[in-house]
Formats: sequence, structure tokens, C-alpha cells
Amino acid sequence: MYVTYRQIQEVADIYGYPPVVQMTAPVDSQEFDFIHSTQHYGRCHDITMFIFKGTKLLVIAKHNYPAGLFRPPSGAVKPGESLIQGAMREAMEETGCKIELGRYILQVNALFTDGYHQIPWRSHVFTARYVSGDPHPIDTREIREVSLAGLDDFDRYKEIIRTKTASGGLNYRARLHDEVLRLL
Repeated sequence: MYVTYRQIQEVADIYGYPPVVQMTAPVDSQEFDFIHSTQHYGRCHDITMFIFKGTKLLVIAKHNYPAGLFRPPSGAVKPGESLIQGAMREAMEETGCKIELGRYILQVNALFTDGYHQIPWRSHVFTARYVSGDPHPIDTREIREVSLAGLDDFDRYKEIIRTKTASGGLNYRARLHDEVLRLL
């Protein structure tokens, strides 16, 4: 794990101490293998950002998402980056926009499991404010589209996940979104 407790403490000192939620996230063996493949350098985390542009949120769609499904941008801190640097870089790569972090709103300690194996995971969730830029994906290999959404759109996204995917990872995202929406 290259994101240290000291780094987490430093961002909490600046952006607030978030509630901590525990979740188990069942995934199939293919998703488990994918999550495992993202664990370069011992990665077991993501930074998720609820980026407000006025009253709307910047949301992204990956290439494999069904039509109409979006979620807040997220990604990994790279070795040697701070959580803040990682958040700024990921926001730029996924949305094309500069942001300003607001609050460290939630920490989710998840356990991805395929029924036989487990991957412990931590999502660091922040609110942020759009500063500048034309919303569009810079990393077009990963991100298909950037859009603006209202908080009420998340119910529709959850319905798309429930009816049009069998993804445990997306179900985890929907549960994470529910936790955040309770705090906003």
C-alpha cells in the first residue's frame, strides 16, 4: 500500500475527517481479476470526486457502460503523489477540468470478494468545485464521455446498473453514491 495513513491524516487535517463506512462488494471472477490487475505497486484505493459545477455534477462514462450510465470521476494516486495531487490529476484526465477540493466527505473500506478470494479496498471520497476547463475526457482510452448531472439523476443511474449490468463493481459504486448523497 503506497497511500499511507500519514497521507490520509494530512488530507483529513485539511479537508475534514470523514465518516468511515464498511462494505462487502461481491464481484464475479472476471471483475475480481480486473480489480486485481489494477493493483500496480500494491494499489488498494481510489479517489472519487463529486465535482460541482454550479448545482450540477461533472460525471463520466466509460466505454463499456450502457447508454445513459454515468458516475463521478475516480482514480488512483500514483506512487510519489499526494492524495491532493492524485485527485487534481485524475480530475483533469477524466474531465478536462481544473478543480478545487472541498471536503473529504467519506471513506469507504470495502472488501471485494469473488466468494473465494478477497481484495481490501479503500475509496476516499471528496466534494470538489469546478474551476476551469472545457468538460471533455483527456484520457480517451478510459473515458468515453463527460456530462453534467443533477443529484436526482443518480436514481436513474442506479436503475441502469440494476437492470442493464451484472457488475458487482458498478453495484459497489451505486452503494457508495447512496452513502454520499445522504451526506450532501
